Amino acid sequence: MSAPAAVPELPTRSSMLTRLAAQGAGGVLDRSSGSLYLVDGQVVHAESKSATAFGQLLIGSRRLTYTQWAEALGRSGGDSRRAAAHLVKDGHLADGTVELCRLTALFDAAYFALAPGGGPARFRHGVTPEGEPGMSVPASRVLAESLRRRRLLGSMWPGPGMDDHPVVLRPPRADRPVPVRMRALAALADGSRTPADLARTLGRPTFHVLLDVRRLAIAGLVEPPGPRARQPTDGPRTTRPPTARSRGPDGFDTPDTALLQRVRDALEACL
Repeated sequence: MSAPAAVPELPTRSSMLTRLAAQGAGGVLDRSSGSLYLVDGQVVHAESKSATAFGQLLIGSRRLTYTQWAEALGRSGGDSRRAAAHLVKDGHLADGTVELCRLTALFDAAYFALAPGGGPARFRHGVTPEGEPGMSVPASRVLAESLRRRRLLGSMWPGPGMDDHPVVLRPPRADRPVPVRMRALAALADGSRTPADLARTLGRPTFHVLLDVRRLAIAGLVEPPGPRARQPTDGPRTTRPPTARSRGPDGFDTPDTALLQRVRDALEACL
C-alpha cells in the first residue's frame, strides 16, 4: 500500500482555540460538527452528535444499567453531571469511573468538533454548558490529542469513506476468525449501523470504534465502501504491473488482501 495523503493540521480551528485559550476566554466554540466549552481558557466540556455521550459510556463500562442511569437522570432533571454525582453517592459508581468516562467523552467529542469539513467556527462569549463543569483540560492538550487521533486514523486503510457508511460484515470463514475483543462489534454489524451507531449501542468511544472498523476491513472481515467492496479476494488473481494499480479517492491503493492475511497469520503464530 502506498502512503496516504497528508493529514490536515486543522490550522483555522487550532489557531482560534489557541488564541481563545491565551486570552483566558469563557464561552462556546461552535461548529456544525460540534462544540467546545471554555472557562478561563480551559476546555471544560465538548459535544458532538457523532460522539458517544457521557451517559452511554457509563453504561458501556458495565458498572451501571440503562435503568439505573435513566432513573438518576430523572432525579436530576436531565443533568448528567448531577445524575453521576447521585450514583456515586449511592454507591453505584466510583469517582474514578465517572472521571474516566467524562474525560473520554470530552476527547471523543472534541475530535469531531475540530474535524475538517465541520463548517466555520464561531465563538459565543459567556455561554456555559448545562450543569457544573466536571473537569478542566488545557486547550493545548485537547488540540494535541485530536491531532494525534487524526493522524492515527488517517494512516489506516480504507480511508475516511468508511466512517459514515453502514458496516457490512463479510460471511464468516474458519481461517478468518473475528478477534475476541471485536466480536461484540462484529455481531452488531448488520449493514444498517454506521460506526457511530455501533459505538453508541456498545457504549464505546466513537473514535475507538472507527479504528476497530478499519482494522476489521484490513483483516478482510468487513466490506470497504465503494466498488472495491465488490471485488473478489479469493481465487485466481489477475497480475498487473505496479504502475497499473488502482487508486481510490481516499489516496490509498487497493490492498493486497492475500498478503495482509499471510502477515496476520504469521503474527498470530508468534503469539
